[in-house]
Amino acid sequence: MENNLNSYFDKDSGSYKLLVRLQEVRKYGLLIAFVVVCLALSLTTPRFLTIQNLMIIVTQVSINALLAFGVTFVIITGGIDLSIGSMVAVTGVVAATFAHPDEYPVVVPVVVGLLAGLLFGAFNGFVVTRSKVPPFIVTLGTMTIGRGLALILSKGRPVSNLSDAFNFIGGGKIMGVPTLIIILVLAFIGCTVVLRKTVLGRYMYAVGGNEQAARASGIELSTVKMIVYTLCGGLAALAGILLTSRITTGQPNAGAGFELDAIAAAIIGGTSTSGGTGTMTGTLLGALLIGVISNGLDLLNVTSYYQQVVMGIIIIGAVVLDSVNQPNRS
Repeated sequence: MENNLNSYFDKDSGSYKLLVRLQEVRKYGLLIAFVVVCLALSLTTPRFLTIQNLMIIVTQVSINALLAFGVTFVIITGGIDLSIGSMVAVTGVVAATFAHPDEYPVVVPVVVGLLAGLLFGAFNGFVVTRSKVPPFIVTLGTMTIGRGLALILSKGRPVSNLSDAFNFIGGGKIMGVPTLIIILVLAFIGCTVVLRKTVLGRYMYAVGGNEQAARASGIELSTVKMIVYTLCGGLAALAGILLTSRITTGQPNAGAGFELDAIAAAIIGGTSTSGGTGTMTGTLLGALLIGVISNGLDLLNVTSYYQQVVMGIIIIGAVVLDSVNQPNRS
């Protein structure tokens, strides 16, 4: 990064020193901001720093974090996926259709729901890689398609009467710990391993950092992007299954706006909108920060209208820091 700065600013210049300091703030700023917000809320409202409330926050964050993990993969490669909210709905409806008592074992709705999400994600990847249409437009279209499919499959009505075993997946507890939190931890570990310890993860960074250089290095761009969008679809499906299990119905309107929260968590967590930069730890912290702020504002009886304004300001700030951190990229 220092070499990139040297090409724009002299080391002795005030601008260079300012940028270096901003980058240092960027590196640890999210963690510092998270701690400061938690301390502020704990001093403002005694209900915040309780085990019960903290458990509620992590449980509520789980769905958004899973979606954010998937979209982090995509953004790192220089893409975007606006359809994940609709995937939550369609996979939830599909899973709920097979989750009625005495019809199928609980593994069936889970597998069918995951397959639906993987296929949806693969379709996104296929269209993105085989056409010259920007991912933003492609996934904007599939977002509408997914929402329509959810309404068609459910006939516009919630799919209810789900089995107890299925409802336990997202609404139960194991040794006092909500299953949502356990699944979130396992998903975080898995996604971190993929991103940091596998060849695929290195290819993601290479593709997002410089497509031409990645192609010259022998990386098959289409294959990497197909896998990335498929992974994103699978994680969206997992989120859809868990949400359906938690609310005990398959809602065709579920997931509306979830894509914005997931993308916000990734960007706040340090994933560069230009591609090539991002971590799962940062994304998880971003999702937790959103959850903590939302929970704290609820405890302080702040209306949801103001909460949206606060989140918008945070997102803009994160993007501004990203542009400062990447001065040599357009």
